[in-house]
Amino acid sequence: MRIIPAIDIIEGKCVRLTKGDYNTKKIYNENPLEVAKEFEAAGIEYLHVVDLDGAKASQIINYKVLEQIATKTNLKIDFGGGLKADKDLEIAFNSGANQITGGSIAVKNPEVFKSWITKFGAEKIILGADFYPDNSGGKIATNGWQEESSLELIPFIADYQQKGIQYVICTDISKDGMLQGPSFETYSKILNECHVEPVETSLKLIASGGISTFDELPKLAALGCEGVIIGKAIYENKISLKQLENYIVDGL
Repeated sequence: MRIIPAIDIIEGKCVRLTKGDYNTKKIYNENPLEVAKEFEAAGIEYLHVVDLDGAKASQIINYKVLEQIATKTNLKIDFGGGLKADKDLEIAFNSGANQITGGSIAVKNPEVFKSWITKFGAEKIILGADFYPDNSGGKIATNGWQEESSLELIPFIADYQQKGIQYVICTDISKDGMLQGPSFETYSKILNECHVEPVETSLKLIASGGISTFDELPKLAALGCEGVIIGKAIYENKISLKQLENYIVDGL
């Protein structure tokens, strides 16, 4: 399972929010590049970068930070936040993103999102399935989590699987930044219900939201998650970079 630390950016700074609420902003570092270099020094190869200003503005904003990290580290970066048009993707890829994540666009303008899969390739496009849990599993949220759609989580993912999507980042918004553990049951359900053969085309599910202790990582791997995004648990020293380094080296 890939370890993917998160860097969320507001006004060029590394921040974290709680449940996506901009009023809970906490700045952890004025220089995201410093943070990225620390991750790389710990043997981490992947990075999840979210342009929170872009998510609000519905267009890419913090691409200079992306470019700086991409040119001064060897990290493989997936980038999201406000990507709405082809030109946003071209800026992101030209600035060094390996993959981009589309969430709101996949709900509000599915034809554009589907065209990206065709134009850029399924390996470059990640579906952002951010949800508010309910009795049916969850409803997809949009616009930087400010709005809730009527779309149900698992049918939403399954539908895009049929359209060629392989990578899905799934965030339980109710758990994001809470350090109370991830949505094991939801991820298990997704992997069971969206399982297809052959393995090459099966869902690559990336768990996100609520990661709080190192012990949760092997459990997510055992479920079949392809990757895990870790944010506040690193910044609040609940999980150390040394633990992550050992996990990557030993697979433990």
